[in-house]
Amino acid sequence: MSQLNKAIFFLVVVFLSFSCGRKIVLLHPEKVERRKTSELIAALDSLILQKPSFFYTKISTKFKDTTQSLSFKTSIRMVRDSAMSANITFASIPIINSFLTPDSLVIVDKKNKCYQIGKLAFIKESFGVDFSYKNVEELVLGLPLAYDTTQKYFQIHDPFNYIISSHRKREIKRTERRDLDDIIIKYFLTSDAKNLKRLEIESPSDSTRVFVDYLTRQSSTNFSAPMDVFIQIFTPKNRIQVELSYDKIELEERPDVFIVIPESYEICE
Repeated sequence: MSQLNKAIFFLVVVFLSFSCGRKIVLLHPEKVERRKTSELIAALDSLILQKPSFFYTKISTKFKDTTQSLSFKTSIRMVRDSAMSANITFASIPIINSFLTPDSLVIVDKKNKCYQIGKLAFIKESFGVDFSYKNVEELVLGLPLAYDTTQKYFQIHDPFNYIISSHRKREIKRTERRDLDDIIIKYFLTSDAKNLKRLEIESPSDSTRVFVDYLTRQSSTNFSAPMDVFIQIFTPKNRIQVELSYDKIELEERPDVFIVIPESYEICE
């Protein structure tokens, strides 16, 4: 399993879980009007600022790869830039509780009655990718993943899509002829340039590609939360599909974010 695949798969397993998603409907694309690159970048800048102070949801997901198909459910509670908990259940029975902060992760395995506690820096080293707590929030909230307002971005002109990329088009073509350590990220905006509709991540060095499609959203006063999400991960040896269905989204009340480790539990081997 590639390094990028390990990181994405880890985030999906621990924070999003697995279970039944909703039916995906593909529509014929319509042409969009040309917009200035600065306008599209400004739209991405504004999306980052829309991160809610509090977030609670229940997610149902369906996971499938070349060897297995799994179904789980999870509930997520989050306080912005502070802490997040994810309680994963199977057939209404809790099996995994996890608690994440900007520098630590706690996982309680209720099935095997054990727990793990680690620093986020240690997890970064284990999975080979420098992801942060901020990136996990972005993935759950459907915000532009790893977007940096201080970095220079480029528009890739497409008659059917608004695309902002971390690399120029000619630089991307060059990666097809040689191995690079760079991660190429493309952000696709909706036709009104108000929301993120698709995310593409490519690691040319290990031939790994990740596609995240935000099919539907639930709009509120200041934030448009994901509702139906389709994730595809392609590697030389595997193909992973994850369908997410968000339900019972709450933004106003501060959720209780904590984790309890029973005294009888031991450290997982």
